[in-house]
Amino acid sequence: MDAPPAQASGAPDLSGLHASSSSAGTVIQGASPAPATQPGPDTRADFVAASESTAAEAHAARDAGQEQRPPRDMPQYNTKHSEPPWSVLGRVIAARVRAWADRAGHRVAQRTLRIGVSARIFHPEPDGKGLRGKTLQYLEESISHWVMSRDVLVFMVPTVGKQGMLHASNIRLRDYAKHLDALVLQGGADVSPQSFAEPTTRPEWPGDRVRDMYELELLHEFIESGKPVLGVCRGCQLINVAFGGTLYQDIATDVPTALPHVNDEYDRLTHAIRFAEGASFSGMFGGRGEARVNSIHHQAVDRLGRDLVVEAVSADDGIVEAIRYQKAPFVVGVQWHPEFHRPHSDALLDCSPLLDHFLRAARETRF
Repeated sequence: MDAPPAQASGAPDLSGLHASSSSAGTVIQGASPAPATQPGPDTRADFVAASESTAAEAHAARDAGQEQRPPRDMPQYNTKHSEPPWSVLGRVIAARVRAWADRAGHRVAQRTLRIGVSARIFHPEPDGKGLRGKTLQYLEESISHWVMSRDVLVFMVPTVGKQGMLHASNIRLRDYAKHLDALVLQGGADVSPQSFAEPTTRPEWPGDRVRDMYELELLHEFIESGKPVLGVCRGCQLINVAFGGTLYQDIATDVPTALPHVNDEYDRLTHAIRFAEGASFSGMFGGRGEARVNSIHHQAVDRLGRDLVVEAVSADDGIVEAIRYQKAPFVVGVQWHPEFHRPHSDALLDCSPLLDHFLRAARETRF
């Protein structure tokens, strides 16, 4: 809406008042009405007499060719420069709009955050039992519970599209970006080498191209909407690919000197990481230089994508462990799984500050 018309000089300031309608007309709330007095018999007689006298004087002045002037005790109005009715009406409407916006802003500020989490995809197995030939989309329990630990709502974002769907829909991923406050890209299957334009080096590592395409579009929509994104493990790698970066398809093969980043211990395998000097992660975690995290990945960031900076690396072999996109308030990827770290643990990095910064960014950007 355009700004309300400027007030004429000398007109009362109604901008801070709220208007409400009644059967008798528009009532300006906030102004103190003058107390009504019931005139007595003498007062009424005096009023009638004064009115008749004023009328007689006015007729006499007009007949004499004199300028008619209002009586001294009556308020004088400059009718030539008084505001037209639509100017006053515009200010009343503007006041109502401001009041509505204030109430709406308060409701948004109080509303519980709604965080989307991308889906893991279990593709059909022709010989499998149970849901034979069906695709499953699901959340790993720990990631949803970790985000929910701050009393926010978590929603899984399913794949969308018309092609190949039994029940077509016009809902698109941009609709989720519009109605949710932030996005978590959870871990899971390998990123397909096709997604960063490289041939697959081993047939057993084809990755999940279907999930890549779905999550890359989802990531794009949230970034375009100015919403925060946190990528975990695979999600970190996908953020790098989204900005033109590449991945080591297998750390042990591509970086033989690297220490093991995955084995049968699963989330019990840990190693030290080192925060980049002056990086935001160092400040986020109290200025510390190193920490210990879990390690459950055999892919990793190789060539860094455009406008990304490295926030942390593996202390022993330099493998990238955290990245951040510089042109958004909060688009961050971590190679470890913070949802598997216990809060206030001395053994592993307490990732509560990471979650808190992510959710704070969600609150600050949802307006």
